[in-house]
Amino acid sequence: MLGAAFFFSLTSAISKWLGKEFHIVQLVFFRNIVGVVFIVSSIWQRPLRQEGGKLGLLIFRGVVGTLSLYMLFYAIQTLGLGRASTYQYTYPIFLALFSWLLIGETLNGKEWMAIFVGFTGILFVFRPDLSSSLRDNALGLGNALLTAISYLSIRQLGVVYDTRAIILSFMLSGIVMPILSMLVGTYYPMEHLDFLIGTFKWPENVWHWLGFLALGLTALLGQKMLTQSFTYDKAGRVAAVGYSNILFSVLIGFLMGEAIPTLSMLTGMLLIITGGILVSLAKTKNA
Repeated sequence: MLGAAFFFSLTSAISKWLGKEFHIVQLVFFRNIVGVVFIVSSIWQRPLRQEGGKLGLLIFRGVVGTLSLYMLFYAIQTLGLGRASTYQYTYPIFLALFSWLLIGETLNGKEWMAIFVGFTGILFVFRPDLSSSLRDNALGLGNALLTAISYLSIRQLGVVYDTRAIILSFMLSGIVMPILSMLVGTYYPMEHLDFLIGTFKWPENVWHWLGFLALGLTALLGQKMLTQSFTYDKAGRVAAVGYSNILFSVLIGFLMGEAIPTLSMLTGMLLIITGGILVSLAKTKNA
């Protein structure tokens, strides 16, 4: 799982580097183009075996997952790797809350305490004062909200669809939606929707092309390692180790010139990690 966290951190770092010259919707496009090649190749060699029957939910998962990726890449550009990664990993807290609100799962006292600890951490990181943009922080947190909704839909889809079909729906959405975003951005630019609407720019040199290739490959390797970890280890332990992504992101961000996190942000990170781990471990014991 440490390998998966490291590769996901590299994906974020590459997106930050490329994002200085290319719009985030273009980053989402190239990230998924690379992944689709490998997924389609896998399906070609070993056809899908599934019951199906929930096409609407499958499309919904792809759309919501793509929107969450838009917000993640945008947050990386505006908030930095450390804060964006911290917001991203609040999703287990929101997932537990949505499971209670939307599908009627019961939460015990420890899980409610974990949610409280996690939301306290969010307040420390969010820090809605004059030194940070309320909009940018809200979009960073929006990534976690949509990720939680996306994962909640995966629970329902996993019963009737092959895992590769679920991943493919996400990647295809991550190709079609950026194309639409770039078409709209070319003819009808909207500055207030800069996290959603952009333009296409051809890579100018071999380093750009290699960067886009690395963006897709690191994301794919991280996803593969994450899947293997959940297959061969306990979900709670995997989720707990996965929070090392925040540490990797902070370190890589520092090497890329980002400021060292403040005491408030470090406190928030610690509380969010604690809350997320407690939720994950509680879910594992209840399973």
